Amino acid sequence: MNIAVIFAGGVGSRMNTNGTPKQFLCVHGKPILIFTLEHFQNNKNIDAIVVSCHKNYIEHCKSLIKTFGITKVQMVIEGGENGQASIYNGLKAAKEISKSDEDIVLIHDGVRPIIDSELIDSNIEGVKLHGSAITCVPAKETIVIINKENEIDSTTDRDSTRIARAPQSFYLTDILKVHEQAIKDGNTNVTDSCTLMRLYGKTLFTVLGKSENIKITTPDDYYVFKALLEAKENSIIFS
Repeated sequence: MNIAVIFAGGVGSRMNTNGTPKQFLCVHGKPILIFTLEHFQNNKNIDAIVVSCHKNYIEHCKSLIKTFGITKVQMVIEGGENGQASIYNGLKAAKEISKSDEDIVLIHDGVRPIIDSELIDSNIEGVKLHGSAITCVPAKETIVIINKENEIDSTTDRDSTRIARAPQSFYLTDILKVHEQAIKDGNTNVTDSCTLMRLYGKTLFTVLGKSENIKITTPDDYYVFKALLEAKENSIIFS
């Protein structure tokens, strides 16, 4: 099986939305989370979807999933206190519906809606070939490493620098084992799955994503997504 684990447990504190989590904000009458889920729903290689959601919005999430016909969602479960915990809860749920040790999991942000079927397929193929697939985009600007005094310690070679995004994909058994070990070791607030896997010495491979595959975190991101969506719709109408 190929299972998408979508974590949507945040409350959108940086969006200043007067209480509505960012994943439930609407663009053209459709919540951002639904835009994301539709990509996995419509991909023929995805067998099941698990959504990790804030506990106060589980019923609302289930209602939206039903309204928009996202039939591949098999479980909507409670998220955790941070992203790592929400992903872990999603992985445990994926294990419940898993049928084989060869099952692949694609971990994706609920508020990263600008992906496509080709990227999903590339992630699945990357895991089959290498055991992992981390969606990345080339760094367009110079990235600097700073110290505690805010001084630049070093710069990176742009040609060999990538920005990790999502999906981030693995064999379910592999990523679940690392999460469980991290909990035992007290590593409970690691930024993302690829950082966690590298922390435990795993070799990771990349797949190329698109620069517009942004995470909607701030109001600026919301308006960028809206503009990109409108540009895409106009290109179809006036092609």
